[in-house]
Amino acid sequence: MEKSAILSTDRKYRYVLTRIWDETKPTVLFIGLNPSTADEETDDQTIRKCIGYAKRWGYGKLIMVNLFAFRSTDPSLLKRVEDPVGADNDSYIQKYISESDLVIACWGNQTKLLNRDKNLMDMVPNLFCLQRNKNGTPHHPLYLSKDITPVPYN
Repeated sequence: MEKSAILSTDRKYRYVLTRIWDETKPTVLFIGLNPSTADEETDDQTIRKCIGYAKRWGYGKLIMVNLFAFRSTDPSLLKRVEDPVGADNDSYIQKYISESDLVIACWGNQTKLLNRDKNLMDMVPNLFCLQRNKNGTPHHPLYLSKDITPVPYN
């Protein structure tokens, strides 16, 4: 599998993570809340779960971007960081939305900060999710069944 990532020079922000296993197949873009530990070499549990979905759905390339590019295993830190979004994040999100065959929202229910979820939904006319939380937000992939298929989100 070909692995790559675009991070800030200080590695505090991850803008894009890419995994390619079959370049002849379409691309799926997952949009999460914020990056954790995955990088150009290492997969975390969320990335492994998303790769599994992408393979089962017939895709050959996964791209992961996030509403907030600040890397942390604790999403509550996003409220205390001066710039949780990251200087280049929106340009990367827009670029990869336009290059993907399917866009999946999977940021969970902690998105009220800066209205990032609303801003992103305006960028993507055909946004899908794995499943909705009770409050209507797109479910995070980690604790969902491996056998689900995407459903329209907006």
